[in-house]
Amino acid sequence: MTEREEDITGKIARLEARMGLGLRISAEVRAYWEALRAGRLVPDRADVNPRGIDRALEYSFVLERVAPGIGRFRLAGTHLCDVLGMEVRGMPLTAFFVTSSRPQITEATESLFRDPAIIEATLVSEPFQGLPSFSARLLVLPLRSDLGDINRALGCLVAEGDVRRTPTRFEVTTLNMIRVVPPGEAESLPERAELRHSPHVSSADPPRGLAEEQAPFHPASKPDSPETRRASFRVVSSDD
Repeated sequence: MTEREEDITGKIARLEARMGLGLRISAEVRAYWEALRAGRLVPDRADVNPRGIDRALEYSFVLERVAPGIGRFRLAGTHLCDVLGMEVRGMPLTAFFVTSSRPQITEATESLFRDPAIIEATLVSEPFQGLPSFSARLLVLPLRSDLGDINRALGCLVAEGDVRRTPTRFEVTTLNMIRVVPPGEAESLPERAELRHSPHVSSADPPRGLAEEQAPFHPASKPDSPETRRASFRVVSSDD
């Protein structure tokens, strides 16, 4: 390795060290979603393979649009269950938010499926009996269902603090909606809502994967079929 290559490698390592856990997980999920697009507006739900985001599984989830502005968890990683202190599958995304922030999340969720758009948000935990607040990061990316409708979403939620009180709910501090355009076209300017600054605290437990058990991986002689990939996630209902 040349001196220049060593310098570049060192800079990358230092940059990764400065990135919070939420940024790293969000970047991995976003990169995976972009790779799945393959020239399309959004990926298909059937394209999502848990092995593609294995390091982010604990923080990941899949949503289903069940009503205007309402996204229901069809599956969720164990980190999300830890934050609420309960199983979250079947619950709405707004369950993670304080009452004052729920209208923002409802509006953003509807834009996610309608426009479609990407949700990027920073959050802060609500105060509780002297415990310090901590930050969290939310990313939600639209997906297309088997019927061709954009009514599914892949996302991640990372709480960067010590979750000692459950359920922990969050207030939105910044919300960034990015309209999705076909690859190759100019991306529209994001709409931003800067609400207030929150302290950043970074803390994480070792990844433990999704809440449901994962089947062991055995190399196959050909790529997994859509049916096999769908089977890797256990769903709430049978219409996914």
